[in-house]
Amino acid sequence: MAKDFPDAVIEALSIDCLIFGFKKSELDILLVEHGEGISKGKWALPGGWIKYNESADDAAARLLQDLTGVSKIYLEQLRSFGNVDRYPSKRVITIVYYALVKPENYTLDPGFTASDAKWFKIGDIPGLPYDHNEILEAGLTHLKHKVRHEPIGFNLLPKKFTLLQLQELYEAILEKKLDKPNFRRKLMKMNLLVPCEEKQKDVSHRAASLYRFDKKIYDRLTEKGFTFEL
Repeated sequence: MAKDFPDAVIEALSIDCLIFGFKKSELDILLVEHGEGISKGKWALPGGWIKYNESADDAAARLLQDLTGVSKIYLEQLRSFGNVDRYPSKRVITIVYYALVKPENYTLDPGFTASDAKWFKIGDIPGLPYDHNEILEAGLTHLKHKVRHEPIGFNLLPKKFTLLQLQELYEAILEKKLDKPNFRRKLMKMNLLVPCEEKQKDVSHRAASLYRFDKKIYDRLTEKGFTFEL
């Protein structure tokens, strides 16, 4: 049987990864250029087949590292996509994972079946193969909802950040301008931001105060029934 061979894959089941980053006030997505197969030369979400001898989580981590060089990140399962005609030559169901990372923390190293890997701004994405555009839209919708109800956006920011950087992040994800006084008032009222007692350095404009997100405070408040709502 196929499962008796370590490298045998489940040809009806695949993995796709949505890796979001934030750079220069814009949301990015990590894509790979297919170097072989029916979609050779096209940019797509990092993904591939699951082996018989590995879990879906392990497959997602392996494929992401093999295709892009990105490793040791927390991947959360989004959902599966199983339209009958999503793959042109056979019936394939894909399990989608997503993550929020700081692009500057990773050096891209394309390999395996990918000839290239790079970050694309959400507004500059080329036509993607299969149903990858649909998957991306579903991921963005999920991200917009989750960022309003959980402080996951801080994963995309430096350890120390300004309130403007935080607002620009939320505006990039939600794709709309936010009222500055109202946004800051809501955030400060939650008591999750700790002043660093220092300001920006080497900037051409007036230096802004720096803050950091305190997850320990958030966890303690959550235990007492606190709800993050923005």
